Amino acid sequence: MAMKDYSDEFKADAVTLYESTPGATYKSIAADLGINQDTLRNGVLRDRDRCGVGPGTAPVTGPATPFSEPDERIRQLEARVVEFEASERKPATERDILRKAAKCFAGETNW
Repeated sequence: MAMKDYSDEFKADAVTLYESTPGATYKSIAADLGINQDTLRNGVLRDRDRCGVGPGTAPVTGPATPFSEPDERIRQLEARVVEFEASERKPATERDILRKAAKCFAGETNW
């Protein structure tokens, strides 16, 4: 199988899509974009190394207990807001990636 060379912009968009999708897997995002999941995983890990973020450092949020401190409850609600905003950004990010891919593929058709 031939290796494909993706633009830096496409790679950054793919990593952004993965990072902004709560509960996403490399397999699901890679299938959506039509790329190899190892390519996506390597891009995400490379980006995390560049930013100084280690693997598994994403905040884990769960349901608040009734005995939570007010500050803890605020942190949990803020994390949920971030999660909801990310889920709203996903369709827009996917649309932008697909538009860029369509432009790229339209330029490759030299009939």
